[in-house]
Amino acid sequence: MDKSKQTYLFSGDARFNELIESKPFLKWAGGKGQLVEEFEKRLPQKIKKKRVISTYVEPFLGGGAMFFYLRNKFRIKKAFLFDINADLIVAYSVVKNDPKILIEELCELQEIYFKKSPEERKKFYYEIRDIYNKQLNFFDFDHYSSEWIQRAKYLIFLNKTCFNGLYRLNKKGEFNVPFGKYKNPKICDKDNLINASKALKVATIFDDDFEKSAEYIEKETFVYLDPPYRPLSKTANFTSYTANGFSDYDQKRLFRFFKRMDKKGAFLLLSNSDPKNLDPDDNFFDDLYKDFYIERVFAKRSISCDPKKRGHITEIIVRNYENS
Repeated sequence: MDKSKQTYLFSGDARFNELIESKPFLKWAGGKGQLVEEFEKRLPQKIKKKRVISTYVEPFLGGGAMFFYLRNKFRIKKAFLFDINADLIVAYSVVKNDPKILIEELCELQEIYFKKSPEERKKFYYEIRDIYNKQLNFFDFDHYSSEWIQRAKYLIFLNKTCFNGLYRLNKKGEFNVPFGKYKNPKICDKDNLINASKALKVATIFDDDFEKSAEYIEKETFVYLDPPYRPLSKTANFTSYTANGFSDYDQKRLFRFFKRMDKKGAFLLLSNSDPKNLDPDDNFFDDLYKDFYIERVFAKRSISCDPKKRGHITEIIVRNYENS
């Protein structure tokens, strides 16, 4: 993407620095909504005391639970938000720049959907999914246009009506989550979309690899790293938010990035799955981040298709600063 155009379109503005009560507008596998209070406890003392974050960087935006939570409670002067998922960045950019048009489009789609019978809804879902996937053949992800609003509308619709709110792509990059049988899905959450748009006014949004965020990280920048989690089992692989996934090689690449940003003097907070839930001898993250602060906290997640393995498991939090 042309960065000069991108920065012009999506740059932040300190005039919109009031606290905004908003929440993620998409459901997202591995979302951090249940852990944000644990993260808040572990914020740098300087930030907790002043309630101000001068520069916030999130290299793996995902559903944005951490960003929206911080915007509710802290004054963020400027934020730089990254994700390699181009469709996700389209949605964020549209919510930021054209929330009113998006809301009109979504409300219309919601009205059509609610008038249909259960079987008709299912058929309609697959029709929209087919349109959404066919757009990949000609969609321009590099230049903001009215087509972005249409694609964001379809993504939000599919997210609210698909099975479990999952986002999963096949090897062709096509969205392949089946229909979800919700009786009354809130396809258009008008108030939250408006508030999310306001919250995003301080942010510059990038469709790019996490390593590109280094350009915006300096001493005392607060960086929250929420990579696609390392799967705990073969049946619990939630890393397919892009067609290429996120491998152990990428996890190690992220660790090297973590060390480089540590040398810059940034405040770094990272979360990931805890492989010890299934294998007590799996020290993958303990070995990688042995020179930093590693903690384990409980989260309610499913780690396999076996109902017996659903419930509270531990996840890891890594930081590079003291928290006393």
